[in-house]
Amino acid sequence: MKIAKSTYLFIFTLVLAAWYLVIGIYLNRLGYYNQESLFYIEKTKIVFEGLGNRLKVMGLTAPLLPFYATFIFSSINSYLAPVIASSLGTAALFYMVSRSFNIRVKDDFYLVMVALLFLLHPGIIYMACSGKAIYLVVICLYLFFLNLLKFYRSNTTFHISIASMCLVLLIFCDYRFIWLTLFFIPLVLSITLASLNLGEKESIFRLFMSFNSPSLRRKLINKTFAIYVILFILPVTSLICYKLLNQTHASDLDYFIESPLSTWTVLVDKLNYDTTVTAVNYQLPELSILVSLRVIYFCPLILFALYLLRQSTYQVLTILTLFAFVEFLHIKYDKLFLTYQYYLIFLFVALLCIIFRVHTIRNTRAVKTGLALVVLLQLYTGYTFLSQSLITDERRFITTLTERKPNDDQAESREIAAYINSLPAASHVLMDDAVAYPIAAFSNNIKQLTLPYQLNQFLSAIETPYRYDDYILIATPKNPFTGYTQLNDKYIPEIRRLNSGVNYKRVYETDGWILYKVVNTQ
Repeated sequence: MKIAKSTYLFIFTLVLAAWYLVIGIYLNRLGYYNQESLFYIEKTKIVFEGLGNRLKVMGLTAPLLPFYATFIFSSINSYLAPVIASSLGTAALFYMVSRSFNIRVKDDFYLVMVALLFLLHPGIIYMACSGKAIYLVVICLYLFFLNLLKFYRSNTTFHISIASMCLVLLIFCDYRFIWLTLFFIPLVLSITLASLNLGEKESIFRLFMSFNSPSLRRKLINKTFAIYVILFILPVTSLICYKLLNQTHASDLDYFIESPLSTWTVLVDKLNYDTTVTAVNYQLPELSILVSLRVIYFCPLILFALYLLRQSTYQVLTILTLFAFVEFLHIKYDKLFLTYQYYLIFLFVALLCIIFRVHTIRNTRAVKTGLALVVLLQLYTGYTFLSQSLITDERRFITTLTERKPNDDQAESREIAAYINSLPAASHVLMDDAVAYPIAAFSNNIKQLTLPYQLNQFLSAIETPYRYDDYILIATPKNPFTGYTQLNDKYIPEIRRLNSGVNYKRVYETDGWILYKVVNTQ
């Protein structure tokens, strides 16, 4: 009996998921963790094992969808949950892309190229095995552009509705993608012009004809407004509702993007930037305009895709909105570096363009040869981009993978957590997980820790720690996050001044942390 190609694709998807899991678990055994996955691990432990009101943690931890994706697999293994989620998610992404090629192109050569990318591209391996939420961002963006391109072909508003839903999911995977809507405001006019049944092909002449005909002008305005409503009303409404939820439970509309208790990006992004620009071996930061050149360097496949779309102005403009988007992000967040996901999305948008246009090219041999060469180049640039990244987590991933040596980036956090785990079960430790969430993530018993989610108890413990806790974890001046927590080197002298009858003794110390014990109470 002949096995269908879709069955082969499904089997290969399972093999690919296993391949990613093996790599991810191996890196985990070598000690590789990143700040994002540790943040999700710690919040998951609070939800499952914590004491007190955990609703705020469950509902306002951001980005929301990546947290829930990790949450699902935490029952298997809390430390491997992010890796399991990213591995299965990336494998699912391969199935989506390969199915699209199988349906629209029907040429096994392109499936082989896609399989090669997913097997060997360092960036895709990083997406799948690091435990970060890049896979969700890429999936949502891929589906968003897929439905836009379907709308261009069918002129069916159903695809715009699906694209709007995908945009909502994308924003809840990474809030910064809300700015993508800015660049679709002028693009919608081009989309509407393309959907009008006019004999003229050039956009500028179509626009001229539309404005000079009352009936066409009315149709253009109505259709443009309708697409605006369908595409943007759901994302805007969802975001307003979520902000109101933040206002209700945290008394801050922007709690989910500004509080280090809610999202890992607030402090980590700033640390990445400060560490790089103050390093002894200074690295040239990203510069405006050059960001687009970096995109092309990372993803030469996007030039190949734009060449295929050269006869479709509105489709080319759709892809160029991504270039405008990353340039905008670099200008708006000028003290932050663009992470790998903002470059990786161009690879999958390029694949999407190939899916829709490659079957229209007659000289298939030249196209296949060019594509094969670009894919090989893509593998090389994907590696160099990671190995020379300005962001520590990204460099550490590729060095740990290639050198196969233990990673000690989280050694200090694990050391402090190991000591806390050795304390008597009845002991309680005052800790600020806005900066110490890696230590909390490695702790065996989250019930021992007094953390900010226990709002009233935590505030009371800050004022009179000797009444609530046996130990206090303090950030030293050498700790890069010491300025973002009350529990720093100034805290103990101030508490001693307020109540001289209580003594605090250092019981464990590392470069970044000091654990004090409350040894005497009046």
